[in-house]
Amino acid sequence: MAVGDKPYRLYRGGRKKGRVPLSSTSRPPTQPRRAPGPPKRRRWGLWAVLAVVGLLLLAVLWGALGYRSVASGVDEANARLPKNAKAQLARRDRSLLSEPTTVLVIGTDGGRRPGRADANRSDSLLLLHLDPGTHRTSYLSIPRDLRVEIPGYGSSKINAANQMGGPALTLATVKALTGLPIDHVVVVDFDGFEELIDAIGGIDVNVPKAILSNRFDCPYKPKRCADWKGWRFEKGVQHMNGRRALVYSRIRTNQLDPSDSDITRGNRQQIVADAVGNEIASFGTFLRLPFMGGDLAAPLATDLSAWELAQLGWVRFRSGSSLRCRLGGEPTTIGGESLLLGSEDNVAVISMWLGRTAPLPPPKGTLYGAGCTRR
Repeated sequence: MAVGDKPYRLYRGGRKKGRVPLSSTSRPPTQPRRAPGPPKRRRWGLWAVLAVVGLLLLAVLWGALGYRSVASGVDEANARLPKNAKAQLARRDRSLLSEPTTVLVIGTDGGRRPGRADANRSDSLLLLHLDPGTHRTSYLSIPRDLRVEIPGYGSSKINAANQMGGPALTLATVKALTGLPIDHVVVVDFDGFEELIDAIGGIDVNVPKAILSNRFDCPYKPKRCADWKGWRFEKGVQHMNGRRALVYSRIRTNQLDPSDSDITRGNRQQIVADAVGNEIASFGTFLRLPFMGGDLAAPLATDLSAWELAQLGWVRFRSGSSLRCRLGGEPTTIGGESLLLGSEDNVAVISMWLGRTAPLPPPKGTLYGAGCTRR
């Protein structure tokens, strides 16, 4: 053994006899354990909450844009209503969300088509009573041929009031007839009615029975109109554009059912009005509102502000039921003019319409009877 050699080897960690180990058998120092992180479920829950909040903010922003679009059109609609008509309305400082509201809808026979430039009679008179307390929307149709006292003009058909003095005189006449204050008014002519329904993409109407109308407003050229039988509507749900919805509302004669008359068409007008309300309050219209909100008010003349229309829309949306009423009378002819003499039942019907008494349907076997039905 050479001088200086030792019978053992030195290595880090101290001296040990025998062969030097090729790998360390000692345990590494124990690492401190980390605190357990939050479960993945909590992270997904956080993302879900953020997504919901984002959608709500988007909906609020979208609604604000839609409201602004509607408001611009409503301002113009307010300007189109004559000041003397506004003077006929009840002045009530109250919320439409908490108190009953009465609205008169006047549909005139004017328009841009030939022969209608000077027409301004009320082809349709519909009173709406919206009560947020009972969650019910009530409709009351007033026959256009009903003979009434027109203030300052004497006895005549009620539809003549609008021709004589515009919406102001119509409001005064309806108030005198019903004995009720009217809170708001909406005026629309034939063309505006079509434009409103086309603006919302049409409406779905459940036609209770097949109809073949008399021949009016033929949509074809004169040669084809000579053999045309009239407007046809099959029984069942149908999607109608503005033109067909207007025709459906105006039909006075059904060749398939002689019991249809000017009185029963009031029910069709209520069905159409209900369908328009449903479509305006639909989610699809909400999505399109920022782009076409102004088109909704463009055909109208009204005193209602954009905020009041929004309140009425909410009350209408929450309505769980509807009541459909009509005034009636006895048909007669005076001076060669066909008209309707009002009956005493009309007073009772107004009470039913307001919810003061139980509704009763029109008497069976009468074509022109007054009454109410629940829907």
